[in-house]
Amino acid sequence: MLRALLLLCWAVSAAADPVRLAVYNVELDRDGPGLLLRDILRGDPAAEAVAAVVAQVSPDILLLTRFDYDLGLAALGAFNDLFGEARYPHLFALRPNTGRATGLDLDRNGRTGEPEDAQSYGDFAGQNGMALLSRHPVGAARDFTGFLWRDLPDAGLPMAGGDPFWGAEVLDVLRLPTTGHWDVPVEIGGQVLHVLAFHASPPVFDGPEDRNGLRAADELRFWQLHLGGAFGPPPGPHVALLGTANIDPGKGDGRQEAMRALLAEAPLLSRPVRRGAVAAKARCAAA
Repeated sequence: MLRALLLLCWAVSAAADPVRLAVYNVELDRDGPGLLLRDILRGDPAAEAVAAVVAQVSPDILLLTRFDYDLGLAALGAFNDLFGEARYPHLFALRPNTGRATGLDLDRNGRTGEPEDAQSYGDFAGQNGMALLSRHPVGAARDFTGFLWRDLPDAGLPMAGGDPFWGAEVLDVLRLPTTGHWDVPVEIGGQVLHVLAFHASPPVFDGPEDRNGLRAADELRFWQLHLGGAFGPPPGPHVALLGTANIDPGKGDGRQEAMRALLAEAPLLSRPVRRGAVAAKARCAAA
């Protein structure tokens, strides 16, 4: 499986050393709750290999994706311990939508309680989560993980045969973020960098209604609107959008126009550095 660590730098001031930010799809998700913690404590080779790469690159702020969430961040703490004296002093993670049960038949196959029927695909609550590790203090985050898809202005909700794919009973509970949408303020040298973290749905594994492709596109549109202040005070002026979009602006299965629109209308952001991922520089003035 492909693992990608994406790195960028952000300068707090013209004279300061740049701050290194990274996104790493670590693929450390497991088949059941507590198994990731168990494996790390047993000396899991995959976790140790990931830690070795992180130690070599040494980002100041690191977003891990496909890292299982547990209450109390026990697995994340055990992973952080692999760095020894170079542990990250600030850890942040929230319960993701992956594996969060809805009790509804989201894929309309006549059965409920399957991984496909969760808020987003997952065998258990917390599987395939995200985590942020930082060498700089993390403030109170704005968590949009519970944002309902239907509440996005001009939401691209799926259709089937000219009718809505889902009825009101689904739209009343179905959330937009696949994993989560976090606006995390990180204090760096007296300034605040807003880290916008997410891991969107792959635009496949559905039917002709393209519910996953539409969702991934709207996950990008959410950030576009958030940067414009649609959901409260806009972040900034220093912003970094870190995550996996699963949409390339020029190729692939995703709705490419969503990425092109984000890049065209959000001047704070640079172009995505690799297919399916966003790692964008903040624009900041010299101190």
